[in-house]
Amino acid sequence: MSSALPTGPEEEDEALFSRFSINQQTIKQWSLPELVDGCAKAGVRGVGLWRAPVQEYGVAAAARLVRDAGLAVTSLCRGGFFTALDAKERADALTVNRTAVEEAATLGTDTLVLVSGGLPPGSRDLHGARERIADALAELAPHAAAAGVRLALEPLHPMYAADRCVVSTLAQALALAERFPAEQVGVVVDTYHLWWDDTIGAQIGRAGAGGRIAAFQLADWVTPLPAGVLLGRGQLGDGAVDLRWFREQVDAAGYRGPVEVEIFNPELWERPGAEVLAEVVERFTRHVMHAR
Repeated sequence: MSSALPTGPEEEDEALFSRFSINQQTIKQWSLPELVDGCAKAGVRGVGLWRAPVQEYGVAAAARLVRDAGLAVTSLCRGGFFTALDAKERADALTVNRTAVEEAATLGTDTLVLVSGGLPPGSRDLHGARERIADALAELAPHAAAAGVRLALEPLHPMYAADRCVVSTLAQALALAERFPAEQVGVVVDTYHLWWDDTIGAQIGRAGAGGRIAAFQLADWVTPLPAGVLLGRGQLGDGAVDLRWFREQVDAAGYRGPVEVEIFNPELWERPGAEVLAEVVERFTRHVMHAR
């Protein structure tokens, strides 16, 4: 992905669209070969992949498939889940994450997204859980760096703090990441999780100044949320998030990496994949790319 500055509106749009990436979960109904073929036909240059379907296809085979189509893997999801109290569970989590690092390296991406983990059963100790995340990062970060992979800590909306991710704000993610070299541990800016935070502009600036923005992901916030809330991400432009503002903020912070659309939504999964991809591209153009 080039960081050269565009010279005019058309060049600016072209440069921004060259950063567009579609996350595999957005078009979950497509197999990996269908995703790669569909992206290549649509002129989409980047894909964010998930471990389970990649493992099912074969990690080395997936790497060849994407590479031969001229695409780039912009991120691999996901590692993490570091908050267990039991020592064996923590050791097992480190083993799983070392494998995830190796998979990311094989796929040619330098970004492994981490979802940190929620509170262990019966625990109310948020601080302790976050310290166990720091302990895990201390174990994993040098290993990942040696493989050319940066750990990307993703804060999730506070509604996930109990069961999925005790890191709820970009400030909390940065407080952990900043204990380590920027080339080893960065953060994810995800509009779905962070749109509500009135300090987010300042925190994006802080992340950019420290070279900590490892990934930028887009989804909209729509209500009412579905049961379980996990699959409630909205199509770009359908909800409350000022997506263009977020893009302008990360750009102003110096980020020039992929802009990845990651939407978990069963309604999208029920439609033809090519139709969904075309709609996402159109929404990205309308709600993210163009200046006000």
